Amino acid sequence: MTKLRVHNLALSIDGFATGEGQSLETPFGHAGARLMEWFFPTHTFVNTSGHESESIGAGTRGVDDAFAAAAWDGIGAEIMGRRKFGPQQGPWEDESWRGWWEEEPPFHTPVVVLTHHARPDIQVGETTFLFRDLAPQDALALAAEQAGGLDVRLGGGPSVVREFLQADLVDHLHLVVVPIVLGRGVRLWDGLEGVEERFDIEATPSPSGVVHYVWTRRAR
Repeated sequence: MTKLRVHNLALSIDGFATGEGQSLETPFGHAGARLMEWFFPTHTFVNTSGHESESIGAGTRGVDDAFAAAAWDGIGAEIMGRRKFGPQQGPWEDESWRGWWEEEPPFHTPVVVLTHHARPDIQVGETTFLFRDLAPQDALALAAEQAGGLDVRLGGGPSVVREFLQADLVDHLHLVVVPIVLGRGVRLWDGLEGVEERFDIEATPSPSGVVHYVWTRRAR
């Protein structure tokens, strides 16, 4: 059965998954790169981002990389929000924008981009982006169909993950709590009081200073 999985969703200790003021120059707003500093050195990031160095074994191994790598196992499609695809809001005034990843997105699968504004689907490298205005249940049904029996990754951002948690559709939730205080931005947990009661939760601290939490959905 297809599962909906969230991986590598980084939160500040006060619960913000992105900072205020996202733009082309600042994808995480005023948070800058601080939420993902644990992730960028990993072997998984280096080898899925097109930033390979001359060394075949580039990137760190260990706890952080093990969690980062799990995000790619058995995934056949992704769902993401409009703001994960790009900084634009409202109608698509510039359809030449093809995502933060330029011509080599790391997904290599169909990706359902949730947006209230119509836009033709596009193929970028081995990744197909399908732009749809869908409720969470319908988005998951479409992504599961595209996944061909594999799991679906829910890529965020935090508002999208919150909606799917509210709809009780998330089977696996991997959170990374980063020891910073952002104070403003977009929080994950608003309106989700008691959501932890649906999950079994395990915590793994990392030498990098972050703590990985894996939430596994209990039987419904």
